[in-house]
Amino acid sequence: MAEIFTPFLTAFILAYALRPVCLWLERHRLPRAAAAGIAMIFGLLVVFLILTLFITLLKTEIPLIKAQFPTWLQNTQAWLGPKLSEFHIDVDWGTLKSSATQKITTHLNDNSDALMSSTLETVLMSGSSVIAGFVNAVLILFVMFYLLIDWNHFFKLVRTIVPVRAQDTVHHLAMHADGLLSQYLRGMLIVISIMSVFYSVGLSIIGVQGAVALGVFTALMIVIPYIGITLGFTLAVLAALLQFGPGGAIIGVLVLYGLGQFIEGFFLTPRLVGERIGLHPVAVLFALLLFGKLFGFFGVLLALPISAVGLVLLQYGWTRYTQCPWYQK
Repeated sequence: MAEIFTPFLTAFILAYALRPVCLWLERHRLPRAAAAGIAMIFGLLVVFLILTLFITLLKTEIPLIKAQFPTWLQNTQAWLGPKLSEFHIDVDWGTLKSSATQKITTHLNDNSDALMSSTLETVLMSGSSVIAGFVNAVLILFVMFYLLIDWNHFFKLVRTIVPVRAQDTVHHLAMHADGLLSQYLRGMLIVISIMSVFYSVGLSIIGVQGAVALGVFTALMIVIPYIGITLGFTLAVLAALLQFGPGGAIIGVLVLYGLGQFIEGFFLTPRLVGERIGLHPVAVLFALLLFGKLFGFFGVLLALPISAVGLVLLQYGWTRYTQCPWYQK
């Protein structure tokens, strides 16, 4: 069931996120279909930018891993070897070094022929997955385009399905959820923009290679609570360790990310995103696991906003429950 609903849920969320762009273009006297098409192109460019940043990070760090691995292993041998000898544990460091270096070279080889051969083999072995992914991508674009064009008509149709006696209540809850999500999206865009500059400038001052890509990637990952900042921090520490080794650069990264978390957590997010979502950290982790299991990585991205909408419904249900005669007796 999740495989069926995921493309439609993805299209709906993307259309909701791109609708302000579409409305802005319509206000500038563009036809609705043209505005929807340009909004979709804008969304695709944003996705392409994120993928480009990720590829840039890989291009920066993989050569560093290949270059620094022998030094890492040598330093590990110098530090760990004497300690193992005290316990009469013998390690063949020469064999370990040659074997590990061979595996690193094999997996991270930049030989284009080997890379193309491996990619072609993967595509042929998973042809059905590639076809399914292509069909889902086309379906998402198709549904998203028509949602952008017929957004108001779609919700008028949904409103007619709701019983008349419940239409005002449903409309009120929908407006409350829409306001919450709008505040969340606008606030997150501003927070991501500010933190992109902060992390990029900070990493550039430290001297980390690929500082801009790594800084923007870290800021984008803020949308995934806890997991995102952990991933960005891990990549930054790895980049500094590969480039400079243990030393002042690692301390600089620790200070930078600690200060970034303080600024984002205590000033930017409360002021710009607001505390209205009000989800407990345990509830956030549960939502990440649940939506990640149901809808994959995209579900992880949507866990927090969908949970916020669920919280609106839960609060309304609790209010009605506590006001009913059965509860008050």
